[in-house]
Amino acid sequence: MSNAIARKNTFAAAAVLAALLATAACGGKTPASDESAQASPAAATPAAPAAAGPQTPDPGRRVITVQLIADDKGSRFEPSEIEAHRGDVIRFTLSLGVHNIDFLPDSNPGVQGLPPVSDMLQLAGQTYDVKVTLPRGHYYFQCDPHAALGMRGHLEVED
Repeated sequence: MSNAIARKNTFAAAAVLAALLATAACGGKTPASDESAQASPAAATPAAPAAAGPQTPDPGRRVITVQLIADDKGSRFEPSEIEAHRGDVIRFTLSLGVHNIDFLPDSNPGVQGLPPVSDMLQLAGQTYDVKVTLPRGHYYFQCDPHAALGMRGHLEVED
Protein backbone atom coordinates (compact mmCIF):
# COMPACT_ATOMS: atom_id res chain seq x y z
CA MET A 1 0.00 0.00 0.00
CA SER A 2 1.38 3.42 -0.87
CA ASN A 3 2.01 6.07 1.77
CA ALA A 4 -0.74 8.30 0.28
CA ILE A 5 -3.35 5.53 0.55
CA ALA A 6 -2.24 4.65 4.09
CA ARG A 7 -2.54 8.31 5.16
CA LYS A 8 -5.99 8.57 3.55
CA ASN A 9 -7.17 5.41 5.37
CA THR A 10 -5.77 6.68 8.69
CA PHE A 11 -7.51 10.04 8.22
CA ALA A 12 -10.83 8.34 7.36
CA ALA A 13 -10.60 6.09 10.43
CA ALA A 14 -9.87 9.11 12.67
CA ALA A 15 -12.85 10.99 11.21
CA VAL A 16 -15.18 8.04 11.85
CA LEU A 17 -13.89 7.70 15.43
CA ALA A 18 -14.40 11.44 16.09
CA ALA A 19 -17.97 11.25 14.76
CA LEU A 20 -18.75 8.23 16.95
CA LEU A 21 -17.36 9.95 20.06
CA ALA A 22 -19.36 13.12 19.36
CA THR A 23 -22.54 11.11 18.85
CA ALA A 24 -21.97 9.14 22.06
CA ALA A 25 -21.48 12.36 24.06
CA CYS A 26 -24.89 13.52 22.85
CA GLY A 27 -26.72 10.47 24.14
CA GLY A 28 -26.72 8.79 20.74
CA LYS A 29 -28.08 11.80 18.87
CA THR A 30 -26.24 13.56 16.11
CA PRO A 31 -25.93 17.21 17.15
CA ALA A 32 -27.79 19.81 15.11
CA SER A 33 -26.12 23.10 14.33
CA ASP A 34 -27.23 26.15 16.26
CA GLU A 35 -25.68 29.44 15.30
CA SER A 36 -27.12 31.20 18.35
CA ALA A 37 -25.27 28.88 20.75
CA GLN A 38 -23.11 30.25 23.51
CA ALA A 39 -19.38 29.80 23.13
CA SER A 40 -17.80 27.09 25.25
CA PRO A 41 -16.48 28.54 28.47
CA ALA A 42 -12.86 29.40 28.93
CA ALA A 43 -11.33 27.75 31.97
CA ALA A 44 -12.97 30.02 34.52
CA THR A 45 -12.63 29.22 38.19
CA PRO A 46 -15.47 29.99 40.57
CA ALA A 47 -14.74 32.36 43.42
CA ALA A 48 -16.04 30.14 46.22
CA PRO A 49 -16.42 26.47 45.36
CA ALA A 50 -19.24 24.56 47.00
CA ALA A 51 -18.57 21.52 49.14
CA ALA A 52 -18.43 18.28 47.18
CA GLY A 53 -21.02 15.57 47.60
CA PRO A 54 -24.61 15.59 48.81
CA GLN A 55 -25.79 18.83 50.40
CA THR A 56 -28.43 19.33 53.09
CA PRO A 57 -30.84 22.25 52.87
CA ASP A 58 -30.95 24.76 55.71
CA PRO A 59 -33.78 24.31 58.24
CA GLY A 60 -37.09 25.20 56.62
CA ARG A 61 -35.63 24.97 53.12
CA ARG A 62 -36.03 22.24 50.50
CA VAL A 63 -34.33 20.06 47.90
CA ILE A 64 -35.31 20.98 44.34
CA THR A 65 -34.75 18.12 41.87
CA VAL A 66 -33.77 18.92 38.28
CA GLN A 67 -33.56 16.04 35.76
CA LEU A 68 -30.80 15.99 33.11
CA ILE A 69 -32.22 14.27 30.05
CA ALA A 70 -31.26 13.31 26.49
CA ASP A 71 -33.96 11.56 24.49
CA ASP A 72 -36.00 11.87 21.29
CA LYS A 73 -37.18 15.32 22.49
CA GLY A 74 -33.57 16.52 22.80
CA SER A 75 -31.15 17.33 25.61
CA ARG A 76 -32.63 19.38 28.43
CA PHE A 77 -32.98 20.25 32.09
CA GLU A 78 -36.43 19.51 33.56
CA PRO A 79 -37.37 22.01 34.82
CA SER A 80 -35.13 24.55 33.12
CA GLU A 81 -36.53 27.51 35.08
CA ILE A 82 -35.92 27.18 38.83
CA GLU A 83 -37.07 29.43 41.66
CA ALA A 84 -35.15 28.91 44.89
CA HIS A 85 -34.29 30.60 48.16
CA ARG A 86 -30.94 30.87 49.90
CA GLY A 87 -30.43 27.63 51.83
CA ASP A 88 -32.29 25.46 49.31
CA VAL A 89 -30.40 22.66 47.55
CA ILE A 90 -30.73 22.08 43.81
CA ARG A 91 -30.16 18.39 43.10
CA PHE A 92 -29.28 17.84 39.44
CA THR A 93 -30.05 14.16 38.74
CA LEU A 94 -28.96 12.35 35.57
CA SER A 95 -31.79 10.52 33.86
CA LEU A 96 -30.25 9.78 30.47
CA GLY A 97 -27.20 10.88 28.50
CA VAL A 98 -23.89 12.41 29.57
CA HIS A 99 -24.19 15.92 30.99
CA ASN A 100 -22.59 18.50 33.27
CA ILE A 101 -23.74 21.68 34.99
CA ASP A 102 -21.88 24.95 34.47
CA PHE A 103 -22.79 28.37 35.90
CA LEU A 104 -20.57 30.25 33.46
CA PRO A 105 -18.84 33.36 34.82
CA ASP A 106 -19.12 34.97 31.36
CA SER A 107 -22.91 34.53 31.44
CA ASN A 108 -23.17 35.68 35.06
CA PRO A 109 -20.89 38.74 34.92
CA GLY A 110 -19.58 40.15 38.16
CA VAL A 111 -21.04 37.34 40.27
CA GLN A 112 -18.78 35.96 42.98
CA GLY A 113 -19.24 32.49 44.49
CA LEU A 114 -20.73 30.68 41.50
CA PRO A 115 -20.95 26.91 41.96
CA PRO A 116 -18.02 25.02 40.45
CA VAL A 117 -18.47 23.26 37.13
CA SER A 118 -19.60 19.70 37.75
CA ASP A 119 -17.86 16.63 36.44
CA MET A 120 -19.63 14.83 33.61
CA LEU A 121 -22.50 12.78 35.02
CA GLN A 122 -22.54 9.50 33.11
CA LEU A 123 -24.57 6.94 35.06
CA ALA A 124 -28.34 7.17 35.50
CA GLY A 125 -29.12 8.36 39.00
CA GLN A 126 -25.85 10.27 39.52
CA THR A 127 -26.39 13.62 41.20
CA TYR A 128 -24.70 16.98 41.59
CA ASP A 129 -25.94 19.15 44.45
CA VAL A 130 -25.76 22.94 44.50
CA LYS A 131 -26.57 24.65 47.79
CA VAL A 132 -28.04 28.05 47.01
CA THR A 133 -25.78 30.64 48.62
CA LEU A 134 -26.02 33.27 45.90
CA PRO A 135 -27.73 36.59 46.61
CA ARG A 136 -31.14 37.44 45.19
CA GLY A 137 -30.91 37.50 41.40
CA HIS A 138 -31.13 35.67 38.10
CA TYR A 139 -28.40 33.17 37.14
CA TYR A 140 -27.69 31.26 33.93
CA PHE A 141 -26.43 27.66 33.74
CA GLN A 142 -25.90 25.11 30.97
CA CYS A 143 -24.64 21.67 30.04
CA ASP A 144 -21.43 22.49 28.19
CA PRO A 145 -21.56 19.76 25.51
CA HIS A 146 -25.27 20.38 24.82
CA ALA A 147 -25.71 24.15 25.20
CA ALA A 148 -25.78 24.52 21.42
CA LEU A 149 -28.67 22.04 21.41
CA GLY A 150 -30.64 24.14 23.89
CA MET A 151 -29.64 22.55 27.19
CA ARG A 152 -29.66 25.78 29.19
CA GLY A 153 -31.43 26.90 32.32
CA HIS A 154 -32.06 29.79 34.67
CA LEU A 155 -32.06 30.01 38.43
CA GLU A 156 -34.02 32.78 40.13
CA VAL A 157 -32.88 33.25 43.72
CA GLU A 158 -35.51 34.93 45.88
CA ASP A 159 -35.22 36.10 49.46
